[in-house]
Amino acid sequence: MTIIARVKQANWRGLLIPGLFVAAWSIASWLNWVNPKLIPAPLEVLDTAWRNIIEIEFWKSIAASLGRDLSGFTIGALFGVAFGIVVGISKIANYLFSPSFNFLRQVSLFAWLPLISTFLEYGNSAKILFISLSVFYPVALHTIDGVRGISNKQFEVAQVYQFNHWQLLTKLILPGAAPQIFVGLQLGLIFAWLATIGSEFLLANYGIGLGNIVIRGRATLDVSLIVFGLVVIGIIGIGLNHLALRLERWLLAWRQ
Repeated sequence: MTIIARVKQANWRGLLIPGLFVAAWSIASWLNWVNPKLIPAPLEVLDTAWRNIIEIEFWKSIAASLGRDLSGFTIGALFGVAFGIVVGISKIANYLFSPSFNFLRQVSLFAWLPLISTFLEYGNSAKILFISLSVFYPVALHTIDGVRGISNKQFEVAQVYQFNHWQLLTKLILPGAAPQIFVGLQLGLIFAWLATIGSEFLLANYGIGLGNIVIRGRATLDVSLIVFGLVVIGIIGIGLNHLALRLERWLLAWRQ
């Protein structure tokens, strides 16, 4: 499919409300209905965006945030899938670990920040650990549900064919639990990005990252810089979610 055909098939109705909002915002700024120091005009935000986009520091900030996000997501997802499979198939592991898991997942993730910062201070390791925790819980929970959703008859068939542990994992458990695992991974990717920006706000050490751009705008009372940072954060979040959906469709195409 060509790029033109994709553009024609795209659903542009989702841009209606944002377009109306920007139009109302522009009119209000033009008629001086709002305080320009508190609500800058759209053109001022665009000017701020252009001045930052051409700076290498902006792209370093994106790279730093994405690096933390993907590192934390990978660690949290791997541990979440492994934990979910073990708890899902082992009654002993379920008996030993489920009570603690259910207790800890009720604790707000932001409640861990004082403890994390006490041991790891405000560096990159603290941020990655916080992101990993935010990913671990949804991935583990959905993996457990996916594994438990595999019927006993399927396990009996695996026993008839004398599957070893590796065959049981790769030919039955992972394919059977894949839809639920991917739901957990998609949620984990969303939570990872939220945790990335949140950690840059709450574990701020004035390093580089998209969260630091917004912090710099707040420190200098530059509202246009804050708005620009928020827009970039939202666009990257949408892009990550879209990428996860495309990857899920591609990897689960065999189920059709």
